[in-house]
Parts: sequence; C-alpha cells; structure tokens
Amino acid sequence: MEYTRLGSTGMKVSRICLGCMGFGDSTRWIHKWVLNEEDSRPVIKKALELGINFFDTANVYSIGASEEILGRALKDFAKRDEVIIATKVHGKMREGPNGGGLSRKAILSEIDHSLKRLGTDYVDLYQIHRWDYETPIEETMEALNDIVRAGKARYIGASAMWAWQFQKALHVAEMHGWTRFVSMQNHLNLIYREEEREMLPLCRAEGIGVIPYSPLAAGRLTRDVSAESTLRSETDEIAKKKYDATAETDQQVVKRMAEIAERHGAPRVHIALAWLLQKSPVTAPIIGATKISHLEDAVSVLSIQLSLEEVAYLEEPYVPHSIVGHQ
Repeated sequence: MEYTRLGSTGMKVSRICLGCMGFGDSTRWIHKWVLNEEDSRPVIKKALELGINFFDTANVYSIGASEEILGRALKDFAKRDEVIIATKVHGKMREGPNGGGLSRKAILSEIDHSLKRLGTDYVDLYQIHRWDYETPIEETMEALNDIVRAGKARYIGASAMWAWQFQKALHVAEMHGWTRFVSMQNHLNLIYREEEREMLPLCRAEGIGVIPYSPLAAGRLTRDVSAESTLRSETDEIAKKKYDATAETDQQVVKRMAEIAERHGAPRVHIALAWLLQKSPVTAPIIGATKISHLEDAVSVLSIQLSLEEVAYLEEPYVPHSIVGHQ
C-alpha cells in the first residue's frame, strides 16, 4: 500500500479509500444490494490487512447502520489512532423540519449521533454531503469550525457541488479565520469527467485533496454493456440516472479501456483506477467494495502505470455530459 497526504494537510491516507455505503441494512433505506453486518465485517478486516487506513461513510447510509457496522468492525480489528474515519452530514435522517440539512442545529446534533454510532470520540474528516440551499454558508462553516475546535473532528471536507459554491465556502472560512475544507469528494471517472473543467483546477490551486466517488461508474467501466446484470445494476435507481448504458461514446471508452487492460494483462478495474490516480490532484479514489476480490483488485492497481499515450487514447472519445451528483 502507498500513503499520501490528504491535500495540503499533514495527515497521510492510503491511496485507496474503502467506501462504506455498501455496508448497512437493506430494510432501512433505498438500496437493496447492501451487505448486512455479518457479510460486511470480513471486507473491512481484509481492507485493513491490505494496508487501507481510510474509510468513508455517511450518516444517511442505511440511516446510520453503515456507521454502526464500520465503528464496531474498526474497534475489533484496528487501533483507533491508526485509521482515518470520514463521515458526512446533510441527508435527511428523520421526519420533521430539522431532520437534515446543514443548519447549526442539524450539524451539532448529527455529529454527536455519528460519533455515538461509530463508537469514537472524534472523526478524522467530517464532510458536508451536499450544498444546503436553505442555510447560509456562514452558518454552516461556523458550526463546522466549532466542531473542530471542540475536538469532535480533525478536518472538514465537502462533496458534490459547483466550483463557485466550494470557492465561496473557502472564502467565508478564510475571511472569518475558521477551519477550511481540506478535501473534495466529487463524482469523477472515465465516463464522467465534468469535474475537470472547474473543480479540479480549483482544488489544485487551493491545495485541496480530491477523493472521487463512483470511480468505476457503479461497475459500468468494468464490464461490457452485454454483460450479465447484477443486483445493484438492476435495482440502483440513482446509478441508473447517472449513467446511460447505451451511450455510444461511453461504450467507446469502455472498449478502449478493455484494450489497454488486455495490453497490461490486468483487469479493467486497474485501468479505471490507474487513470484516476494519475489525475492531479486526486488523492484516493473511494472504492465501494462488497467483495474481498474487489479490494484485492483495487489495491493491486498501484503497480500499474499508464503512459501519456494510453491516457490520451482513453480520454479521446469523451463528450460533455449533463451534470449529475450535485443534488
């Protein structure tokens, strides 16, 4: 395993992050393909054995069950100081007028709930899951600053928003002397590259670490269009809205990736992740592994180096896509 600093911080994270949305309780939310606790624990344990120290979850994943499963597993399999725990806040956790969002009331309440579920006194990275159009960003950033000052979070990050919104948040924090965001968790992969236009240049300029989600486009990059479907591909309505399996240009990218994978004698997942890892300022793609083989494939990507010609060949068919993921 390789380790690198998260953005301009001194905190070092593994170059592969384990995304924990796939661990939870299918009876508690919309995704029916998530693993229960018994099946989740071996995956988390294997991630630690492979050197992964970076784990990303969110309060809304299975309405808290993901945090509970991750917290218990890490307590049993790891030392707290040796792992990086990231979670997120914004999604609706309960009915009522203050059941979600990024108000001071919601944030200060949800951090305590997350810490209790995770079984820890602090999280290493506390992220806003989306932009809250109903709450002034000044209120949000002050509340996040207070959480860091209280020792409940070491750093703060953001996810999935317009570049102008992220820049505004950074400016507000700097203007008031509050804690700044150190990371951006955005939607980025070989068939969705809209973040390259403004967000990635902004993150490079500001020293922000990028930890992309959906690096394999919910599996679209790892199999042919004609391949046998999976439970997730059949039931994940959110992924269906993000990707058009019939898009000709996307299919061209997948075919080219298959060619390069064959040339390297490697699985397609290696090429998809190798492309991300060479993209500045990407720190660690978030892998939503639900099988031990997924983890082993992801970690072994670190031995793959793409040439400039291969990168250009992969990128050449791309055409602009509609923005998805900000809502």
